[in-house]
Amino acid sequence: MTSINVLFLMLGAVMILSMHAGFAFLEAGSVSRKNQVNAFNKIIFDWSVTTIAYFIIGFPISYGIVLYTNSSLFTQQNGYELVRFFFLLGFAACIPAIISGGVVGRMKFFAQSLGAVILGSVVYPFFESLVWGQNPFMGQQNSFFDKLFGAPFHDFAGSVVVHSLGGWIALAAIIILGPRKGRFGGKFNTRPSNIPFLALGSWILIVGWFGFNVMSSQKVENISGLVVINSLMAMVGGTITGLLFSKNDVGFTHNGALAGLIAICAGSDVVHPFAALFIGAIAGIIFIVMFELEAKWKIDDVLGVWPLHGINGTWGGIAAGIFGRRALGGLYDLSFLSQLTGSLLAVIYAFITGFIVYKVINMVFGLRITEQQELVGADLTFHRIDANPEESL
Repeated sequence: MTSINVLFLMLGAVMILSMHAGFAFLEAGSVSRKNQVNAFNKIIFDWSVTTIAYFIIGFPISYGIVLYTNSSLFTQQNGYELVRFFFLLGFAACIPAIISGGVVGRMKFFAQSLGAVILGSVVYPFFESLVWGQNPFMGQQNSFFDKLFGAPFHDFAGSVVVHSLGGWIALAAIIILGPRKGRFGGKFNTRPSNIPFLALGSWILIVGWFGFNVMSSQKVENISGLVVINSLMAMVGGTITGLLFSKNDVGFTHNGALAGLIAICAGSDVVHPFAALFIGAIAGIIFIVMFELEAKWKIDDVLGVWPLHGINGTWGGIAAGIFGRRALGGLYDLSFLSQLTGSLLAVIYAFITGFIVYKVINMVFGLRITEQQELVGADLTFHRIDANPEESL
């Protein structure tokens, strides 16, 4: 059975790895052509540095397991803990991928990578340890919330632990960076550069999400068909409201699907499928409303990662507390107080730590590329090639 669990979790890890291709295509399709190469390079490089940071520091903080000093784990249960690290790394690596979509076009490449290292080694693992892991101060999974409210905080697949954290950290980075030159004055092109790339990125993420959610059981014997159908229903709900409430906008349609999937992560193993449909539908509307408000508030969040991941991640955590009750068709009676407070604590923790991390990086190394580099684009100024090199000959 252990070999089957290793294979099961490895397939889940690979599906989450493929989601980062989705992040890359979604970003490349949404940004200007002069930053497409940069988008593709950032996602794979940030995955790489996060892997090292999470392996050496982050995973031990989260789960109290140091893989590289315990060679018995290499063969124990067919190396299950090694593959479990790979799977959980995919969640940690989502944080810099989320942030990337908000700061694209103006943050220095290596400044963002340094941020990924800090977030993957300390900031994300500490909060992960409170909910999923072995917290170094409490010593027990979820005991932080048990002691406060007498009930655990439930986040099956990371609405709060991953998406809310990433989105609210991104907001802090966006505020420190400031808007792109000319974004809120005069003519500025905010239209996507490549709709097929945007749609492909969304579809890759959607497919990979079933590994993200379903394989969060981490063992074959714990797999739940309810998680499968709830993920599907939430995606459908977000897609429908994304199209209808945006008057057929392709970007809102495809991001609406992602909004639904983000919101359902927390309660996907608990809520009724009709509740999942509703949760996803509300998430699609939240994204549209908040994305438009960002522009009014002059928050230059290029892909709308704060409303998509941050706010909808928070909604997902709270929604689990509302619909994860037997009276509303749920399987258990989750604590609404624990869900609400845990979700709000994540907001405070993410924004404050994100602000500190990027403020320090800005003070020491500088976060922002020069005005000339921003005008020319990161592709030519940093990578010395654009997305269509033959056309530039």
